[in-house]
Amino acid sequence: MTRKADETELEILKTAIAEHPGERPGFFARLLGWRREKVNRALTSFQDDGILVSEDEAGNLWPFDAD
Repeated sequence: MTRKADETELEILKTAIAEHPGERPGFFARLLGWRREKVNRALTSFQDDGILVSEDEAGNLWPFDAD
């Protein structure tokens, strides 16, 4: 059973991706002082919670804007 990410942490990562679009997960781990595994776990939680983030072929993360 995987651990569920804290909702506050999910919001922090979502905001960071919006402020720094096109960066890789490792960048966000360094930016937030998190382990890379924690970022990857949060990204999985995004999918489970219906939060949309796009990842390109190079692994860069982009906020998904439905507007």
